Amino acid sequence: MEYTSVNEYLKTKYGHKMYKIAVDAGFTCPNRDGSIGMGGCIFCSGRGSGDFASDRLMSVHKQIEEGKKLILNKMPKVRNEGPEFIAYFQAFTNTYAPVPVLREKYMEAVNHPDIAIIDIATRPDCLGDEVLDLLAEINEIKPVWVELGLQSIHESTAKYIRRGYELPVYDDAVEALAETGIEQIITHLILGLPGETKEMMLKSVDYVAASKSNGIKLQLLHVLKGTDLALEYESGAFKCLEFEEYVELVKECVSHIPKDMVVHRLTGDGSKKDLIAPLWSGDKKRVINALKSV
Repeated sequence: MEYTSVNEYLKTKYGHKMYKIAVDAGFTCPNRDGSIGMGGCIFCSGRGSGDFASDRLMSVHKQIEEGKKLILNKMPKVRNEGPEFIAYFQAFTNTYAPVPVLREKYMEAVNHPDIAIIDIATRPDCLGDEVLDLLAEINEIKPVWVELGLQSIHESTAKYIRRGYELPVYDDAVEALAETGIEQIITHLILGLPGETKEMMLKSVDYVAASKSNGIKLQLLHVLKGTDLALEYESGAFKCLEFEEYVELVKECVSHIPKDMVVHRLTGDGSKKDLIAPLWSGDKKRVINALKSV
């Protein structure tokens, strides 16, 4: 199955592979601080989906340095390749703060000499005009990617997972980001959400493929300790996807993705110490090898 992977995109556009460094900039989320809700999305961990980010008490610069050390220790050959890194503002909602605070955090990454791209994960309902202006400004200095947590286009699912916004909010956000010239607008979808059929998931993929989003992430649903989703799972309210079922589903999803849309992820990691289900996803090597045939 042909698709444009993020590594292929980076090698074509920038000439080499890049490595992501997850950053926790100390933000929260309107779905946690009471603006929209208090518990967050039903699947979200206590780290706000930033389980692989560094200590939020560290400066952004320090987190980047720590992230570089980890990558270079794992892959010493990288030292000879002249690598550049992507600063991935991952934890919680990374446009949910006063613009001066956002500017300060982003500029720490922008000013780091080894950072080539600023990647910002956020919610579509947290992109006001001043934030968009700031993203456009940063994008003039170094390329900006923006990741939007959509998860599903279906309103019944959105209510169940407590997403906190309706689908037109996503549509408006993608349009606004496209107008700013953001390099990559990446939409997250979760495969295996309770109550969703294969047809429903494929409709979500088709919807994103027809939007002005030019990147997509397919995330396997993980059940993590300490989440409200874990309580639902333990009560027997739903079952997670089986390994073979997931691989076949991903293959079908990829067949719906245009060749010019960048595929940033076909699965995803859950923190092993917190993972309740599906346990097969903890065998990352097996999953990656199976998806290589996609």
